[in-house]
Amino acid sequence: MRMYCTACGNENESNAHFCGFCGTALSSEKIATGTRQSKVGFGEAIGLGFKNYFNFNSRATRAEYWWFVLFYFLLSLIPVVNWFAWIVFLIPGISLTTRRLHDIGKTGWWQLWYGLAQIAMWVIFLAALFVGIATAISGESMAVVFVLSAAAFIAAIATAVWFLVWLVRQGETGSNKYGPDPRITPR
Repeated sequence: MRMYCTACGNENESNAHFCGFCGTALSSEKIATGTRQSKVGFGEAIGLGFKNYFNFNSRATRAEYWWFVLFYFLLSLIPVVNWFAWIVFLIPGISLTTRRLHDIGKTGWWQLWYGLAQIAMWVIFLAALFVGIATAISGESMAVVFVLSAAAFIAAIATAVWFLVWLVRQGETGSNKYGPDPRITPR
């Protein structure tokens, strides 16, 4: 049996007390043992994304998520395919993001709150910007409206970065309340 470091994921001997790569103590109960799965490749990620079209319950690795996102992005660059790809990828994208959030120990409902917050902040930004421009044209000073617009813009960018950090974060090692570790459990 091999042990994997919870901090860096390095494979260590089963009798090791410290990670040979980063030095983290391996005596924690969160250490996952088992056969480590190979990393998900581009084709396998696409297959898993569509195989788990309506699966909102398990976990997805970073590789599985980002390869699928790359595939969608590449398809969306083709003008004729863009809208069709959006329709086909909507449900698996939501389910894959849910599984990705599960991998880091978060509920999939966070993507709903993130989406609603983004919509609200961009609506506030655009409304405040247009009101500010209209009042500036009429000769009145509406600096407060421009400050509100800038605050909404900064908040939208900050929440996007915050959500992106979650999506690129390594998943929890070992099982969590959403299922077994996909890096160790056979797919």
